Amino acid sequence: MKKEEKGIFIPWDERYALGIPLVDDQHKQLLDLANTLYDACREGSTSAKDAFRSAAHDIVEYVKVHFSTEEKLMERVNFPETAEHKEEHKEFVKQFLTGVKAFEDGKPFVSHTFANFLKEWILKHVAQTDKRMGNYVLALAKKGEFNLN
Repeated sequence: MKKEEKGIFIPWDERYALGIPLVDDQHKQLLDLANTLYDACREGSTSAKDAFRSAAHDIVEYVKVHFSTEEKLMERVNFPETAEHKEEHKEFVKQFLTGVKAFEDGKPFVSHTFANFLKEWILKHVAQTDKRMGNYVLALAKKGEFNLN
């Protein structure tokens, strides 16, 4: 893996914007947290382990808020892919917590593998799954059937 600049392992790109300000802001915050976790993975010292624990905790707490926001939105607009979308959220949490547990248990932990899982999952989920939801919500808003504010 090429050496990344601190804090920009997963850069925000406007192509990930859904056009739903609250969700877009939450996605940006999630990327910031993921970048913090990546920085902690790269360190390899005892203080880095503490930083990893803290960053992992922050991500877990934040995805609860973010996933809840998305899921409530999907339910409000009767998004037809809600069940599948929720399942992706559950699977992410499961995989994320499995990686954190491996770290906590002192198992051989490949930080770049974990960081890449996080990067790939977030970007794929936002670019594909969330984008479909966003397009659905924006179509409703365009027809005057949903207010984005």
